[in-house]
Amino acid sequence: MFEVSTTDETKPNLKLTKIWKCRNAECKAWVREEFAVEQQSCPICKGPMLRSMRHLPAVQNKIKSQPRKPKSDF
Repeated sequence: MFEVSTTDETKPNLKLTKIWKCRNAECKAWVREEFAVEQQSCPICKGPMLRSMRHLPAVQNKIKSQPRKPKSDF
């Protein structure tokens, strides 16, 4: 038999996060607030969404690096 370990090492570090979730009970769509747009509508059913909170793993928003200019351009 396989044993499932539930130590702190295997659990992700969850953070209370603001989200937008679909109001439609049959639709399970949600979007993190930091990735939502103004007047967010459901990306799946296009219905209205409401603000909520959910425990989620933290994400790091990586800034895209700009291509470097060759030294000859300086």
